[in-house]
Parts: sequence; structure tokens; C-alpha cells
Amino acid sequence: MKSNQGVFAKRILLAGLIAGSGMLAVSAFAMPEGAAPAKPGCEARQGHADRKAQRAERMGALKEKLQLAPTQETAWNAFVGAGQSGMKRAGGDRKAMHAEFASLSTPERLDRMQAMSDMRRAKMAERAEAIKAFYTQLTPVQQKVFDAEVMSKRQHGHHGHRRQA
Repeated sequence: MKSNQGVFAKRILLAGLIAGSGMLAVSAFAMPEGAAPAKPGCEARQGHADRKAQRAERMGALKEKLQLAPTQETAWNAFVGAGQSGMKRAGGDRKAMHAEFASLSTPERLDRMQAMSDMRRAKMAERAEAIKAFYTQLTPVQQKVFDAEVMSKRQHGHHGHRRQA
């Protein structure tokens, strides 16, 4: 009976590792904040320039709604700059990455995925600090506007559809 339990435990562990590494692989290609989710086959339709233009438009609209004072411009510029650092996909060219991953052993792939995850977390921490620094420069009224705009972005997809909770 113990041998059956051992085999079952090994299978569960193996399934968990496979599922976990699959989730890491999927997250390795996660799009940066502000990028529209791609429908299958439409990657070529919306390039980096389009996403950059859409982000600039959203940022311009937010800045207008906030009605920033001249003394807040430096904090605004730091906030906008921090968001741009994450615009480029961390992994670069997908085909090259897939070719590289195919040549690696599973432990090496896991190490690479962990390093990519660490890099994304560091970029997220930088953006979070920039947002917090900017937020502290806002008046209470501006903070409410900012909160409403950020919440609105989170509740609605990039195509205006309300996300399911």
C-alpha cells in the first residue's frame, strides 16, 4: 500500500511541477501594463507604435483630468517615465526565446523563468514607487480623480468591456 501512495505522491508532485512551470512560461510572456490583450493571430495588427500612441493618449487625458499645477510636473514626468520602462517585452523576440529554451534543460529553463520573473517584479516595484511618489504630490481632489481613473481602467477591458470579477 505504501508503494501505491509513493507513486501517487510522485505523480501529484510531477503534475504540480509541470503545471507550475507552464504557468511560469505563460507569465514570462505577459504583456506590460497598458498593452492591449492580443486576440489570437492579431499580434502583427497592433504593434509597439500603436500601443505607445494609445498610452500617450491615455496619459494626456489623465493629465488633463488631474489639472496639474506647475509644481507637480516633475513628479508627473517621473511617473510617466516609470511606466514607459515596462513597455518593452522583458523576453524580447519570442522565436529566439523559444529556440533558446528548447536548448536548455528543465532546471535551466526554470532558472531562466525565475530570473525573468524577478526582473518583472523589480520593474513593477520601480513603477509602484514612482506611482506612490507621484500620488503624494497630488491634492486630495486629484487623488480621488487618479483613484477613479485607475479603477476605471481595471474594471474595463481595453475594448470597453467590463471585466468579470
